[in-house]
Amino acid sequence: MIGDRIKTLRTLRNLSQVELAKKLNVSKQSVSNWENDNILPSVEVVKQLAEFFSCRTDYLLGLEDDKNYIEVNGLNDIQLVHVQNIIDDLRRVNSSDNAKKTD
Repeated sequence: MIGDRIKTLRTLRNLSQVELAKKLNVSKQSVSNWENDNILPSVEVVKQLAEFFSCRTDYLLGLEDDKNYIEVNGLNDIQLVHVQNIIDDLRRVNSSDNAKKTD
């Protein structure tokens, strides 16, 4: 499960195994082994992966299916309002698009 999720998140970001390995300061072989379920990443690496991919560790571990998570630490209140407004706008657009498809 974790291997599939790492690979999916990596490919969604158009990263090669080598590129992800460099970002996490691990070997390409480590990334390959995780994705092929040959070995499991350490707890520390799982935390790094979750932070890098902005997802929950529970998602990576297969304990939940909702991968949605946005890291907002360090943003001030005004910036948080802007982020929430962007999310709300995207939901409205998505809702409109879905309504048009069913018409």
